[in-house]
Amino acid sequence: MAITIKTQEQIEKMRKAGKILAELDKILASEVKPGVSTKHLDKIAEDYIRSCGAVPSFKGYAGFPGSICTSVNEEVIHGIPGIKTLKDGDIISIDMGSYIDGFHGDCARTYPVGNISPEAQKLIDVTKQSFFEGIKFAKAGCHLNEIGAAIQKYVEDNGFSVVRDYVGHGIGKNLHEDPAVYNYKTTGRGPKLAKGMVLAIEPMVNMGTYKINVLDDGWTVVTKDGLWAAHYENTVLITDGEPELLTL
Repeated sequence: MAITIKTQEQIEKMRKAGKILAELDKILASEVKPGVSTKHLDKIAEDYIRSCGAVPSFKGYAGFPGSICTSVNEEVIHGIPGIKTLKDGDIISIDMGSYIDGFHGDCARTYPVGNISPEAQKLIDVTKQSFFEGIKFAKAGCHLNEIGAAIQKYVEDNGFSVVRDYVGHGIGKNLHEDPAVYNYKTTGRGPKLAKGMVLAIEPMVNMGTYKINVLDDGWTVVTKDGLWAAHYENTVLITDGEPELLTL
């Protein structure tokens, strides 16, 4: 496994990619409302990313047709934007990537649509907080797998489960680089983290079982039991001290 250490110049480019997504998150948060189609959100995202001089990282990636992934309710990740319209009480996970000056940024958020149930709000909150529990270990000298163990413990202590079939990843010149970043406890400590590593850390959390299915479109991942899921991700730079979140 070759984990690349980014130079200061490369980190600056990744900050640029990340800042675009931090702004896009705010835009999408205000656009997510009942009656809006996922295709409309996709167009807003693509137009904004391109207006910044970047391109959407996901568009055409391995054949993916959208600029963002729009996953509603029981859809975990990789939902394809289309004619589906959001309803009051839904939740939508949006995964977004930007590519500029040869480097990628990647982040995901789960947004409430109108008024959502307390259970759905708890799912969103726990998913987000599990990320912050994990990055307590995203420091030089810690081991990679301490991140996933912390995420899993927090999620399960709150009565939810962590998806196993999909994980986070390194990021840089490529959207997906070494290492795989598990959101759950694995055997072994994993590589030691060092200043200059950049990771996309992204807990995917289900209300019920962690098991998933992939729909016939070959992309959309759904929970096996039909219960809802949430997703939270940032691009994280390992430093000498606290990690820097490039997409926040």
